[in-house]
Amino acid sequence: MRLFCRLILLMLMALPLRAEIVDTWQFKNPENQQRAISLAKQLRCPQCQNQNLVESTSPIAHDLRLEVYRMVDEGKSNEQIVSFMTQRFGDFVLYKPRFNSQTALLWYSPLVLLLFGMLVIWLYVKKRRQLPPPALTEEQKRQLDKWLENKS
Repeated sequence: MRLFCRLILLMLMALPLRAEIVDTWQFKNPENQQRAISLAKQLRCPQCQNQNLVESTSPIAHDLRLEVYRMVDEGKSNEQIVSFMTQRFGDFVLYKPRFNSQTALLWYSPLVLLLFGMLVIWLYVKKRRQLPPPALTEEQKRQLDKWLENKS
């Protein structure tokens, strides 16, 4: 029983831990390594669609991670690497797409939906204020009179 409790405790302690893919790429310095990992986390896996290059275990993500690492080690800038990836896979590879005519709807839709929701709520409240209060039925009037007599 103690062993079982210890295993449960160990599993509960391990819940907040996250595993990351460990590549064996040798970088020229630790700054390049951090930059490459950060950049790979900003790029979406073309196959998995909802994972970045670091989180994905797909073969294409592995290849693209190594490509990012190689380009960082060659001294290319982040803009050059992102440009290379978007030329190859389109803006889809970016988790934060650029603002242009094709992505304007994506960027403005939350604002438009918020304004539309506020308009609907405003119209609903305005309509409710204009309605007269409902008249009491005869039964409700009798109950109210009875209640008022008991209170006096």
